[in-house]
Amino acid sequence: MQTATPVQRKAPRPRADALRNRERIVTAAREMFVEHGPEVPLDEIARRAGVGNATVYRNFPDRDALVREVVCSVMDRTAAAAEVALTETGDAFEALERFVHAAADERISALCPMISSTFDKHHPDLEAARERVERLVAEVMDRARTAGQLRSDVDVGEVMIAVAQLSRPPAGTDCVHADRFVHRHLQLFLDGLRAPARSALPGAAVTLEDLRRP
Repeated sequence: MQTATPVQRKAPRPRADALRNRERIVTAAREMFVEHGPEVPLDEIARRAGVGNATVYRNFPDRDALVREVVCSVMDRTAAAAEVALTETGDAFEALERFVHAAADERISALCPMISSTFDKHHPDLEAARERVERLVAEVMDRARTAGQLRSDVDVGEVMIAVAQLSRPPAGTDCVHADRFVHRHLQLFLDGLRAPARSALPGAAVTLEDLRRP
């Protein structure tokens, strides 16, 4: 007598309303992390998202899971902006400029206190998202460098630092009001990246490995 082979069943796909709720939670969390920092109460996030506390915990069992999803979401959107820059067939430096301004709009600076918190920075999802961003930004910069438009003594780390620092409001200022200066200051930075270089930079180019070194 043969034993019947068990039928492999596909996992049910999440309902559309469940996916929308999850996206609303992530969007609300991202906004509130920017405004108030990563320790904002989860019930406040639920209120802004227009869902109940139970819905938040059903999607994200703890704060670390929600923070990780927000970080991955921002990095995914930043990577998408880099992909758009790579598809542009016009001026390579202008594509780099558009990417930098788009990355600043994602408020990637808000990730810094979250990434430095106690949650697992080496989670596979985080590492995959970070590696994708880094690879794509390097490609955007390499294209501008090959075109002779990007100075040769800069590296990916400098762009990531500038986007993070220049899109972060100064201490004691309101982040919403400080936003009106971000793109002006980013353009000043970008003008300094153009080749030929007007001056010699002190020290060596900042690599991604330099950023990770304690």
